[in-house]
Amino acid sequence: MEKANDVLKEYWGYELFRPLQAEIVNTVAAGNDTLALLPTGGGKSICFQVPGLMRSGITIVVTPLIALMKDQVEQLSKREIKANAIYSGLSYREIDIILDNCIYGNIKFLYVSPERLQTELFIARAKKMDLALIAIDEAHCISQWGYDFRPPYLKIAEFTALFPQTPVIALTATATEQVKEDIVEKLNLREPHIFQKSFARANLSYAVRKTDSREQKLLSILRKISGSAIVYINNRKATRETAAFLIRNGISADFYHAGLGQDIRSKKQNQWITDQIRVMVSTNAFGMGIDKPNVRVVVHLEAPTSPEAYYQEAGRAGRDGLKSYAIILYSPHDLIKLENDVHLANPSAEFIRQVYQALANYYKIAVGSNDGARFDFDINEFSNRFNLAHRKVYFAIKKMENEGLLQLNEAFDAPSKIWIVLKKEDLYRFQIENKRHDYFIRTLLRIYGGEMFTQFVKISEKQVARILKISEKEVINELKLLASKNIIDYDWQKEKPQLTFITPRFDSNELPLNSRLLKEREKTEKLKAKAIIDYIENTHRCRSQILLEYFGEVNYTTCGICDTCISNKKNDAVSHHITYKAQILHIISEHPVDIDQLIEAIQPDNQQEFLEVVRELVETQVLKYNERWQLQKT
Repeated sequence: MEKANDVLKEYWGYELFRPLQAEIVNTVAAGNDTLALLPTGGGKSICFQVPGLMRSGITIVVTPLIALMKDQVEQLSKREIKANAIYSGLSYREIDIILDNCIYGNIKFLYVSPERLQTELFIARAKKMDLALIAIDEAHCISQWGYDFRPPYLKIAEFTALFPQTPVIALTATATEQVKEDIVEKLNLREPHIFQKSFARANLSYAVRKTDSREQKLLSILRKISGSAIVYINNRKATRETAAFLIRNGISADFYHAGLGQDIRSKKQNQWITDQIRVMVSTNAFGMGIDKPNVRVVVHLEAPTSPEAYYQEAGRAGRDGLKSYAIILYSPHDLIKLENDVHLANPSAEFIRQVYQALANYYKIAVGSNDGARFDFDINEFSNRFNLAHRKVYFAIKKMENEGLLQLNEAFDAPSKIWIVLKKEDLYRFQIENKRHDYFIRTLLRIYGGEMFTQFVKISEKQVARILKISEKEVINELKLLASKNIIDYDWQKEKPQLTFITPRFDSNELPLNSRLLKEREKTEKLKAKAIIDYIENTHRCRSQILLEYFGEVNYTTCGICDTCISNKKNDAVSHHITYKAQILHIISEHPVDIDQLIEAIQPDNQQEFLEVVRELVETQVLKYNERWQLQKT
């Protein structure tokens, strides 16, 4: 087996590992199960890529992030390391070829989603592979107590159990003590070696600003702090509007969110990474898995949802170790909304049962029947039929997914999208010259608005068909025809959103919901919301200390560079200034003294600061020097 440092130098060109990396690499290479907790930008990928190269065979890397898969495959390929990824959108033939190459070729790394591990095809092919290592990235997703729980992660242990001789490494940047215990338990890690680097970021200055004018405050920040920046905001429309505002004010910016087409997102991301664009205004869909070291500032225009999410997103600043900033701009309304959103995302057991019963009525399913049955699902139509709030229905279904009762396919989160390629005046000209398309186009604009000129917009062919009083097939044909004429770009849904009943239909009153767990989950999310609210409203404690304490790390040293530390220093300086001034004036009121006598009498803690006070008193003519160079009142 090659030595870790030799592999690191040969493929990455580095002479030395970062702190803790070498210990992790050697432990994994020796065949031990491992849990590695490294802060954002701490070099997690090295911790499985180097031992993957040291060991014979292929490393399977499990991650929920397609962007990370593509980025790491590209980075490994640049180093002449054979790597590939399987993700949604690939054809069966493409997947078949990749899996064959993993068995019979020289592929060293294969990136997959946790869902892929559950498929019969993948399991059958994996059994034929020479597995060196299984790496689980974003391992906090396995915990119900984490901030980004994903049920498919709970099935990973079933896959790893098929390969008892293959070591497993779980990696994450954020985990509380409870989440760490969950990772070890749910992944069935065998006598794991646990490594944790301090969550402290010595070069990152945290700050919070309360403001009624976020855009103007953002503009001020970006003018004061030069360099690459990320601006996070929750609303997709607001990303575009904020980017436009920055551009109007002379700052290079663009916007990004999951509703944009893949090609557009890739282009924007690349322009930002290569510094063609300075500021990316985005939802939290941006940044995960992207390693850009020179981000100087990350600004949140709204309150983050949890300390974990904030630490991850803020941590994308200053990965090169240079001074950087993480700033939250907020209004009191944000904090109220955050608490309300937690309540909305955690519907009661009673409401979940109500939705389950409504679904059974909707599809006319009898008690005890239809396990494994799949149905087309239009959430808008369903919610309207039963007079239920769309978002509450969505969260109720997600809870039933977590309980293993229902499953929404990926198409639910990937509906059809259209983008008008032409400029407004060109489209208007086309409508005049092509009357048969005019009413259809006007209807689209009436339903979905002018955003279609600037980005892909999600649409429902069924909704358009209902308004136009034509069939859904006719709508699809018309959209495809417009796309063929290069009027629009139509990314149609490859399959319908489908809802699957995993179990036979229950009587809704006997639905096996874990009410205790539901309440505990809501309590946990409320505590996360309270933690971020307390962080935002804090005006005296070191912000770095607050974040470290949340992750179970006690640090008695203040960072010295966050807004509260700087404010405390100024307050201390003002306090010392007032005290020194009073002492000086009291002594001199009795008789003139020279500067050495003054210092001897007062014995200041900070002599430089003390002399500054003396100088100020002389300059403002409160004191003066007499002919013997003694200080006296004027």
